[in-house]
Amino acid sequence: MASEYPNVLAVEPSSPLLRKDDNDSGFPSRTSWRDFLLSDVDSDHATGPLAVFCFMTGFIDAISFTAVFVWCGFQTGNFAQLALAVARCASTREIVFSIADQQALLSLIAFNIGAFSGRIGDRIGAQTRAWLISGTAAQAALTIVAGICIQQSGQGSIAIVRGEPTWTNTLSSLGLALMAASLGLQGIMGKRLNTQFSTTVVLTAVWVELVSDPHLFVRRKVTSRDHKVLALVALFAGAVLARLLLRVFGAAATLGVGAGIRIFVAGAWCFVRSKGDGYTRLWDREPPQDASETDLIAPAPAAEVPSYGAVSNTSPKLVDNARWW
Repeated sequence: MASEYPNVLAVEPSSPLLRKDDNDSGFPSRTSWRDFLLSDVDSDHATGPLAVFCFMTGFIDAISFTAVFVWCGFQTGNFAQLALAVARCASTREIVFSIADQQALLSLIAFNIGAFSGRIGDRIGAQTRAWLISGTAAQAALTIVAGICIQQSGQGSIAIVRGEPTWTNTLSSLGLALMAASLGLQGIMGKRLNTQFSTTVVLTAVWVELVSDPHLFVRRKVTSRDHKVLALVALFAGAVLARLLLRVFGAAATLGVGAGIRIFVAGAWCFVRSKGDGYTRLWDREPPQDASETDLIAPAPAAEVPSYGAVSNTSPKLVDNARWW
């Protein structure tokens, strides 16, 4: 039906906040799974999952060192051990690698393979929720398979004499390699987030940065210092818990507990806020309090059509010098 007053500006009823690049759809109440999973997480709000990553470093390393005196995460020690083995072979003119040296080499190679597989995340997006969830789930899968291998090997979990490891057959060695690969993958995922937790695996640099921090003794919240302390405490707690579980349940069951923790962390990535808008939910969103802080703008208020039965203090907006008759 044509307007009785063609020269008057027609204004639609006011609507919710609109995006600058979307004048019709209004503020979206839901986000798609694809956008949700491919959004980058805000690493400043990923303290919880990264602290558990550090916890798992101590947890896994305690299991491997207790059984074979080899680290799955601290590859500096394994590399130095291999250097000593090479020097020993050179001095005796015999190429003899002990079982401990072989396992150190196996751990080093498997760790690097796990870290190399993190290049998949670079293609997807190293900080996307999809990669963080799938990568953490892959760590859990490697941990589960490692536990199965050690269980099927039938070997003990605690070595009594240093230099005489309990894991010596193929299945237990495969379990050791899978444990190292899981920490290699974890390390590159933590490194790509570029936080105070470093790689969540090698924390020697964290010690150096912590004791040299100019705010070390400041009695207030300092993120750079507090996160380093949290990383070290988490690693220590993980090693203590793993050793206590080993004594009661053995390596296979302890690795099962570790896999469960990693599955929990994989789900936790869904609740870390995204970069930019800060939304992480798949259900209805709430408009921000201050539209000036976002890419949203509020539409201009609608002009009111005058009522002939009442007196109004506001004048209608006219276009092209139109008059009301």
